[in-house]
Amino acid sequence: MSLKELSESMLPAVEAELQRVVARLDAPYTQVYHEMLTYHMGWTGEGAGPEAQGKRIRPLLVLLACAACGADWQSALPAAAAVELIHNFSLVHDDIQDNSDLRRGRPTVWKQWGMPQAINAGDGLFVLAHLAVTDLEGKYPAETILKVAKTLDETCLNLTRGQFLDISFENQSDLTVEEDYWPMVAGKTAALLAACCQIGAILGGADEAAQDSYRAFGQYLGLAFQVQDDYLGIWGDSVLTGKSAESDLVTGKKSFPVLIGLSMDKPFAKRWAEGPVRPEEVPALAGELAAEGIKLLTQQTADGMTDLALTTLRTADPQGEAGEALFELAQKLLGRPA
Repeated sequence: MSLKELSESMLPAVEAELQRVVARLDAPYTQVYHEMLTYHMGWTGEGAGPEAQGKRIRPLLVLLACAACGADWQSALPAAAAVELIHNFSLVHDDIQDNSDLRRGRPTVWKQWGMPQAINAGDGLFVLAHLAVTDLEGKYPAETILKVAKTLDETCLNLTRGQFLDISFENQSDLTVEEDYWPMVAGKTAALLAACCQIGAILGGADEAAQDSYRAFGQYLGLAFQVQDDYLGIWGDSVLTGKSAESDLVTGKKSFPVLIGLSMDKPFAKRWAEGPVRPEEVPALAGELAAEGIKLLTQQTADGMTDLALTTLRTADPQGEAGEALFELAQKLLGRPA
């Protein structure tokens, strides 16, 4: 059974579980509140549907890891819902903090209902995620559920650390890749992916060593994904990526290639120090970064992290069709042929 076939079984079950959990707010006196959450999750409102829902990669990782350990993935559905709700809580708050008008092609929650209510909607998703974990009761021993809950809480703390660093970087000029970029990305991007894989392994009954390997796989997967995204943010084909290839330079994002460029006393760093980049300057600056060897270094770094992700997944030794699907999903996410 391929990744596609497993996804076709797992993702509808994830969606049903998410709707069940969010329905805790479906009451007459909080009807609009419930609507805010169903809108953000992509189920209601103009433009609702698969494109508005996102890819649900995180719950899929939980279920595949669980099944690859030889367990019944359906029992892990509450945990899969929990990680997706945590992801979406962070998106609602990110949109406010980044002043983003659009999310997946639709107006963001704060644009629709205002910032105060959007903050509350994000908080609601956060609480619902933790309630979802309690729905594991009766399916697993109490100590297993407690470990899942602790893993999720530690991850939420790391997410806020990463977001703090990301916001604080906007007004800092003395940043480095080793001391600043990697800690930020480890929290903001990699922490939840690592937790998804670890939680799946916990619920799959894996031993401590295997749990650590699954977690490391998710961590490296997140790091590789972020560096690859930074690469595409400057040199990507906007037709293929669906985003503007010039946005990262114009918005002044402190991405991996930008920080490497700033560490070198060359033309790119000198131009960056002069002030905001204009759209018409982007091709020349992207070319300058490439000439300074940073395009190649960024791709090599993404490839190195990808190799580490696949190596740690092999160490975890996932079994069966779900194990094969995990390798296929990792390679798909990181742009490698399966």
